[in-house]
Amino acid sequence: MARTASSAAWSEERSLSRSEQLAAFVENAAWEHISPAAREALKIRVLDSLGCAFGALQGPPVQILRQNIEEFGGAPLCTMIGGGATAPDRAAFHNGALVRYLDFNDSYLARGETCHPSDNLGAILAASEYSLASGRQFLTSLAVAYQVQCRLSDEAPVRGRGFDHTTQGAFAAAAGVAKALELSAPQIANAIGISGTANNALRVARTGELSHWKGLAYPNTAFDALRAAFLAMRGITGPREVFEGNKGWCQTVSGDFQIDWRKENLERVTRTILKKFNAEIHSQSAIEGLIDLMRDGGFSGREVDRIRIDIFDVAHLIIGGGAEGDKTIVRTKEEADHSLQYMVAAAALDGQVMPEQYEPERIAQDDIQSLLRRVTVVPDPGFTRRFPDEHACRITVTLKDGRTFDKDKSDYEGFHTRPMSWAKVEEKFHRLAENAVDVFRREEIVKAVRELDGISVKDLMPLLA
Repeated sequence: MARTASSAAWSEERSLSRSEQLAAFVENAAWEHISPAAREALKIRVLDSLGCAFGALQGPPVQILRQNIEEFGGAPLCTMIGGGATAPDRAAFHNGALVRYLDFNDSYLARGETCHPSDNLGAILAASEYSLASGRQFLTSLAVAYQVQCRLSDEAPVRGRGFDHTTQGAFAAAAGVAKALELSAPQIANAIGISGTANNALRVARTGELSHWKGLAYPNTAFDALRAAFLAMRGITGPREVFEGNKGWCQTVSGDFQIDWRKENLERVTRTILKKFNAEIHSQSAIEGLIDLMRDGGFSGREVDRIRIDIFDVAHLIIGGGAEGDKTIVRTKEEADHSLQYMVAAAALDGQVMPEQYEPERIAQDDIQSLLRRVTVVPDPGFTRRFPDEHACRITVTLKDGRTFDKDKSDYEGFHTRPMSWAKVEEKFHRLAENAVDVFRREEIVKAVRELDGISVKDLMPLLA
């Protein structure tokens, strides 16, 4: 991809805006800058995301997206996971929606923000396929998106101001796809300016009565980010002072913040966390703790009278019935996977929380609807102080015969203090993809992801179709 100007010459002309400083970081990022641990973490997250994608192929919103694509068309330049080809931006939306729909993909916890950095994978995969990128280029671009999204979540949280975490994602996705397209620093800055100006989403997507848009908001942002990068590639300019300008992002969305991109690395992926259960990220330690209690105590969910979860404040806020709506009203998958009461009740009665716990028939059954109303969620200041370095909670179960069991947790399998191994993620991939892909093709995909730094993206994509 031809570059219009070097960042060195560019920086001599004038002082750089914040978007230009970020663009210089993106342009300079290289595979050689990524540690062996981060390289392994990237591959694990690619495999985890692909498992989530195959497991979501029959999801109703994804089926609707596919119908849209089939009706309206698009130059068949990029592969859709599950079969077919379309324009890069539409492939980005479709594949991103697949990764996101189950709500089983990775997360990053900052004190004031939670995001899902693998939401960037669909768009970066499409950009990489379009540009004939190597596996190393793809992984480097993904590392860039992870770094940008996580660091903005650290330093510029927007949840408390009423904006969705996809707002930071507009910058992360644009940075990642611009890297995959090998844009110059000025072009990258334009892509960042366009995407960051145009995609400031409202938090209402995740509060109150939840809709399909909860799972489609980020794929839509990534779709727009890829279009922004293509426009920048062809010469469209964006607001240079998108961050610090008059009525810019800092003034209207995030408040002021500082990140010195010259000092940033590509290691933040190692602090992202994977989900052991198909449940919102803040529920993971509580679910694992409850299942441990049942096993150690030798009782079943049918014997449970009530459950109390003492937990850090963000979990209470988002999934426990705090400021974002009553979580005992559960009618749909979207409401169920963001209700700690429902997810804990499912774990007690079914011994697991996987996609089948979100089937409409399961959600509607009396046993789970009754038990979820006997789950109490209480914010604990001590656990809050330990967040996000720990994932702390206390589970207290009272049985119908009066016996009580309790357990304290500080993490779960998949948290950065107890990372999920390649073998466990491979097991998760096979479980999620088994109804969509035969075992021989699944083994080929696992092998390709394991060797992704030695193959091209074009080698991977036929396996996903």
